[in-house]
Amino acid sequence: MSRAVLVTGGSRGIGAAIADAFAQGGDRVAVHYGVSAQAAHAVVRGLPGAGHVAVQADLADPEAVRAMVDQAADALGGLDVLVNNAGIYLDNPIDDDDYQRWQRAWRRTLDVNLVGAANVTWCAVRHMRRRGGGRIVNVSSRGAFRGEPMHLAYGASKGALNSFTQSLARGLGKDGIVVTGIAPGFVATDMANEILGGPRHDEILAQSPFGRIATLAEVARAVVFLADPAIEFTSGAILDINGASHLRI
Repeated sequence: MSRAVLVTGGSRGIGAAIADAFAQGGDRVAVHYGVSAQAAHAVVRGLPGAGHVAVQADLADPEAVRAMVDQAADALGGLDVLVNNAGIYLDNPIDDDDYQRWQRAWRRTLDVNLVGAANVTWCAVRHMRRRGGGRIVNVSSRGAFRGEPMHLAYGASKGALNSFTQSLARGLGKDGIVVTGIAPGFVATDMANEILGGPRHDEILAQSPFGRIATLAEVARAVVFLADPAIEFTSGAILDINGASHLRI
């Protein structure tokens, strides 16, 4: 049965791969974007099947978020799955001596990565309850566990997103809503490929015993698995997708 899926940050990279994976399974997908309208519409045109739509919002704007989620639900005929994928990755080391820049990085990162995801979720849950349940998958990061010394706000936002995921799982089970997360390490996105083109190439590949980084397809398939309507007892889990480059105990 075709489901209604909203993917935030779906105009490129991991988000676009996730949107495609759901569409390949016959689902209808709303591809959210912030500023990349052309890229988002290109993703929508490339998705198999019908009924897909692009929706826009600055996730730091609560009212824009609410309008975007409602637009997605209206276009798709409801909402069954939410993937909170959108995020920003700003340089933010403690050694930055520009206090105003430090403040801006923290504010913007938390507004998008954490509060934005929370607001999208609040709005989406209202639609899922009308359907008798749903699935929420939050895209976190290996950095939430391994540490992000050059991107402190990013690492903190993802650690908080993990806590949000597990608290939601406890609170929404009664509504038939399963909440999970994934924590990827390096993934073959444009940004990662740029880094791999530099002096860190060998060091990054050596982090995993497989000698490579994750593919977009691997990450997307993991999200589709966690959103499977036949599985409930994954709720609260955060799945590492880092090729054993960082192991949690």
